[in-house]
Amino acid sequence: MTPPLFLLDELSDSDTIELTGDEGRHAARVKRLGVGESVLVGDGRGAVLRCSVAAVLADGLRLSVRERMSVPAARPRIVVVQALPKGDRAELAVEVLTELGADEVVPWAAERSIAQWHGARGERALEKWQRTAREAAKQSRRAWVPVVARLASTREVAGLLGDRVGVVLHEAAAVPLVSIDLAADRDIVVIVGPEGGITDTELAAFELAGAQAVRLGTPVLRTSTAGAAALAALSVRLGRWA
Repeated sequence: MTPPLFLLDELSDSDTIELTGDEGRHAARVKRLGVGESVLVGDGRGAVLRCSVAAVLADGLRLSVRERMSVPAARPRIVVVQALPKGDRAELAVEVLTELGADEVVPWAAERSIAQWHGARGERALEKWQRTAREAAKQSRRAWVPVVARLASTREVAGLLGDRVGVVLHEAAAVPLVSIDLAADRDIVVIVGPEGGITDTELAAFELAGAQAVRLGTPVLRTSTAGAAALAALSVRLGRWA
């Protein structure tokens, strides 16, 4: 089984490190890791240490560093613009997008989004998305924790497209996602609409910015799962899962 991954903001250059705080307590008290067991420690930005437990402390672990690794960021990057889902489906969307390889998640205040982020409530919601992405990255042993950007308007989403390959998931589109041209040096932006669907005005704004409406297949997926399905299809085409 792959060793568990724990995340620290900064990694020490020392051959011995102490895993304390929330991560250390989780490792020692919840995971109950013992002396000699293998552990991965990363910074969420590509650096990963392969370690073994040297000692169990009162509130964490002392680790011996066995190997230092640097995992390059995926290229091209896949950015998923996720319309705000309602209820617990928001965390589900972020979780599966992270596990399946999104490099960045952009919350989008779509016209038909039921959920609304305003003021302090919006800040709390954003922090929850960021925590969810961090935990999902640990669960899936990702060396890179995806960026969770601030809430974007439709105009700001259109501005993200630039020279990237932009696709808008739309059940009525004629072009299948699997047939679009993917240039190796161009990042990809996948736009996922809300449960009520993308409005004609929003679709026109994205198409004017260079995006293309595409469909995944016959089934109509929920907003919390459509992005994950698109990521899986793109990952196969890009060779990420080879």
